[in-house]
Amino acid sequence: MHCTRKITEDLYWVGASDRRLALFENVYPIPRGVSYNAYLLMDEKTVLLDTVDASVSRRFMQNVEATLAGRPLDYLVINHMEPDHCACVEEIVRRYPETRLVCNAKTVAMLQQFFDFDVTGRTDVIKEGDTLSTGRHTLTFVMAPMVHWPEAMVTYDTTDKVLFSADAFGTFGAIDGNLFADEVNIERDHIDEFRRYFTNIVGKYGPQVQALLKKAAGLEISMICPLHGFVWRENLGYILDKYQHWSTYTPEEKGVLIAFGSIYGNTEEAAELLAHKLSERGVKNIAMYDVSSTHSSVIVSEAFRLSHWVLASATYNGGIYTPMEFALTELKLHNLQNRTVAVLENGTWAAMAGKQIHAVLDTMKNITRIEPTVSVKSAVKPAQVEALDALADALAASVQG
Repeated sequence: MHCTRKITEDLYWVGASDRRLALFENVYPIPRGVSYNAYLLMDEKTVLLDTVDASVSRRFMQNVEATLAGRPLDYLVINHMEPDHCACVEEIVRRYPETRLVCNAKTVAMLQQFFDFDVTGRTDVIKEGDTLSTGRHTLTFVMAPMVHWPEAMVTYDTTDKVLFSADAFGTFGAIDGNLFADEVNIERDHIDEFRRYFTNIVGKYGPQVQALLKKAAGLEISMICPLHGFVWRENLGYILDKYQHWSTYTPEEKGVLIAFGSIYGNTEEAAELLAHKLSERGVKNIAMYDVSSTHSSVIVSEAFRLSHWVLASATYNGGIYTPMEFALTELKLHNLQNRTVAVLENGTWAAMAGKQIHAVLDTMKNITRIEPTVSVKSAVKPAQVEALDALADALAASVQG
């Protein structure tokens, strides 16, 4: 059996979804699964654009075979060599030995690293701006280094104005029948997973994404076909605007992320009290997370979304509480910047977390501090309530200003 979807008159989706995988890249929770997209262009020459992960290879190969319906496969375009998209390259070559592998020079080197088959004489090595005529269609190639691997590129069909965007514009989540973004409610049901995907997978490479967006701005695009998630054929401006915000580290919304790390509940109590005080001052957009029970990918995603952060941490072994230290490291590693941050610390005999959190913030770009740093000794007392009031005043004024 096969399961394909017609996209245009001669373009087909031949990918597959995996709902059994628990962790994407063995790191990021994907409770709704993930899709691996591949596309087959049925022109005078047939062109497969990328393959899929090994976990769904059987369905993928059935889809390719059924769509070709006995025709040869002339070209395989390799936009990205990450194994979730290139795992089936060797199988394609084995089944369709006449296939030409269309890729750039960096991809050729990676092919030889991942696979044992001889690539000699099989590759058509292209560079920026090169074209491939397949009959009615002409494909051109645009390099996208470090979005998010050095060999990454995108393919543009100049005939139908389709951008095959590799990992750009993708999302977590399996395809539940509806392939097109306009067939679902993106804002209500999916944008959080788009954001979590971008911020954690690509977020570190904002300048490189900006370079790709500038190249894309010079193309007339009617459809975007990414390697994960939905195909965009309407309202492209929506997702392009999101990428503009995320890749420039510009907050989408004014609001406060309160991330707390609490051992026995006292730091959490202080953070919750601050949240209530912010609400009383008219701040409605508040997101509160326990770093011990919330995956760091959610913290990173919410930190991209919101303009202000509160980092509330117990002191642990003379330093930052371990789960908070990990979350803060993730924020730094993903190049987050242009945010306003307040710090709340706790310590029974030596409150040291605040000083060390500030030391990490000092290494991040364009971080504005909100004072005062609130220091709790074991549990919240009247003096800390006053300090929390002052912090709530300063935060509310900054958010609302």
